[in-house]
Amino acid sequence: MSINWYPGHMEKSRRIMSRDLKNIDAVCEITDARIPKSSRNPELNKICSGKRRMLVLNRADQADPDITSEWLDYYKNRGYTVIATDSEKGGFAKAFTAAAAKCCADLIAKNNEKGQVGRVIRLMIVGIPNVGKSSFINRLIGKKSAIAADKPGVTRANQWYSLEGGFDFMDTPGLLWPKIEDDETGYKLAFTGTVKDDILDLEDVACRFIRLLRNDYPSVIYDRYGVSCDDGDDYDILGKIAQKRSLMLRGSEPDTERAAKMLLTEFRSGKLGRITLEKPL
Repeated sequence: MSINWYPGHMEKSRRIMSRDLKNIDAVCEITDARIPKSSRNPELNKICSGKRRMLVLNRADQADPDITSEWLDYYKNRGYTVIATDSEKGGFAKAFTAAAAKCCADLIAKNNEKGQVGRVIRLMIVGIPNVGKSSFINRLIGKKSAIAADKPGVTRANQWYSLEGGFDFMDTPGLLWPKIEDDETGYKLAFTGTVKDDILDLEDVACRFIRLLRNDYPSVIYDRYGVSCDDGDDYDILGKIAQKRSLMLRGSEPDTERAAKMLLTEFRSGKLGRITLEKPL
């Protein structure tokens, strides 16, 4: 599934980000712990070349905890400073500042040698749309100052905030790359709501999601909807989910479109349980 959804404000945001990086000490990338690979913008490696890098696996409360541990080890072994967070519950401010201090340890030591003890470290927070970045920032600073909404493309302007411990950070708008050509990545971004639903065939997306659940979490569909993974193909299962939830069209036909929307909404809100859609290689 190739996706070409790149609103004009994203290109403007990309230019502003590139311009502001000269004043930044480290870049912190917020990802979705359910898709820790697919929710990373591949262009950031080029845009942020030469900058210290942090990773946050956000929404860890909705992800499979065992696989999250595997991803943390995976990225640590590749030299990243990485933590997992729950942007709804919060309580990670100390862990974040400790990770930021570790990421910038060389710079802090250099500042101390120059007699600049306590000099403010400047971070840039980046991420693709709808990874929970604004909610993460709200919890981090302890008040609802960042714009937060469960839909892509809300934060449009760079904003600065301060943290205890000598850190300032800049929030930036969610930034996708211009064309998502990898089929698997496109579907995973669709599952989590990164791409707007109104440009997608939601029945197709839901069927692909059902296929993934059948392979990796076969009990989820039965536990939530009372439908067995052996009850036909992916579309048949979507129809049976519609029947179980009384989502019917005239003539007693299952309303698979409404069922698709419901299934994806319930996954995105965590009602299907803790699910991770990809594992480290």
